[in-house]
Amino acid sequence: MQTHMTTTPFGRRPMSLGQIASQVKAKAMPEGAMVNKWKAFQHIREAKDLLGATDRSLAILNALLSFHRDAELSAEAGLVVWPSNEQLSARANGMPASTLRRHLSVLVECGLVIRRDSPNG
Repeated sequence: MQTHMTTTPFGRRPMSLGQIASQVKAKAMPEGAMVNKWKAFQHIREAKDLLGATDRSLAILNALLSFHRDAELSAEAGLVVWPSNEQLSARANGMPASTLRRHLSVLVECGLVIRRDSPNG
């Protein structure tokens, strides 16, 4: 029996209870629920201190949202984006790869992003 879960590629840290709670909430999203991604981002920006997000992590979140084609976020449309670190860095105004990874980690810790490993690394 496995007693813990890990995330990658952020040093294989153990998952926090907050991360697990975020995954449970994401799976329990009511059918038909939708939100405008930019309005949601505005609310996240206003609550960044309460969430534990930083200004640079919000720059990454903004870049991630820009990869989602639709203006409305919904489970039915899918909430997955898969930009390369290079593409993400370009949309985050040229943020270095090490800084990008660190602030992606902050978004995961805050529960704003759930990482899914890609089969191609």
